[in-house]
Amino acid sequence: MTPADLSRCVVRAVRCAVEDGELSGEGAVPQRVVVERTRPGGVGEYATPVAFQIAKSAGRRPAEVADVLARRLAGEPGIERVEITGAGFLNFVLAPASAVRIVGAVRAGRYPLRGLAADVAVSGELRARLVRQAVARIEAVQGLPSLPYIPNIAPVAQRDGDVVARYGAGAAAWAVLAVPARETPAFPATLLLQGEASEFFRVRYAHDRACALVRNAARLGFHPEAGEVDAPALLRVLADHPLVLEAAAHHRAPERLARHLVELADALLDFQYRVLPQGDEKPSAAHRARLALAEAAGTVLAGGLSLLGIDAPTRL
Repeated sequence: MTPADLSRCVVRAVRCAVEDGELSGEGAVPQRVVVERTRPGGVGEYATPVAFQIAKSAGRRPAEVADVLARRLAGEPGIERVEITGAGFLNFVLAPASAVRIVGAVRAGRYPLRGLAADVAVSGELRARLVRQAVARIEAVQGLPSLPYIPNIAPVAQRDGDVVARYGAGAAAWAVLAVPARETPAFPATLLLQGEASEFFRVRYAHDRACALVRNAARLGFHPEAGEVDAPALLRVLADHPLVLEAAAHHRAPERLARHLVELADALLDFQYRVLPQGDEKPSAAHRARLALAEAAGTVLAGGLSLLGIDAPTRL
């Protein structure tokens, strides 16, 4: 089960509880449920406040609603553990993500990858325009109507001058979208650095490396083929991608996507050294499966950058 599956699973559990009379009121069934990673030190891997969301409609205390849902969700395949914390938060531990399922979902286009709508026609200050356009793209891939107005967008400071001319369109867009809209963006010296200190470089470089791995594998005579892979860090971040986009759309916060792309890039850059055969080693099913996972990660990176309005070159 992926985190996005978990969100749908919780909605289904609420619906079944209403239909079976354990919870009252059709109004208690939400269309979507927000599921997010637990904060450091929290319980489990993922959490949702859905019990608070529907308690009033159900005519029950959040803790009672959470208890009903926890009993139903505990038996779901792919959920290893369900716990209730606080006044009614549901916390989950999921079974390890399946590489075959994630690669298949990316290849089939079931992962929301690229902006489907044209940029919103907004004028005015650079920061406001870029934030509104990014939010509109993210909302579009979530099937949500776009509401271009976003309050409290801090503009680029006058002291920074023409940041597009100084840093280039891509780097400037990254700097203004990588922090919450209410915060004034910073333009550090590392922004144009071609090295590890630059998050902007690492994300685009990781996409470049994924493309290079596929090219080099073809020269060695093998191609990506989905299979199970021992890569827990990379699989976890890829599994989280649809959930991150949901949260970015819900909170109208493109910086959530930017932070996620950095995490995905770092996981892929660590993983890349295990993909191709070493020395006289012959390509095997394991190499093909690792290549398929790296290719999927590169596809997700390119799609995420596209949603932010930033290009993803195949060669840097």
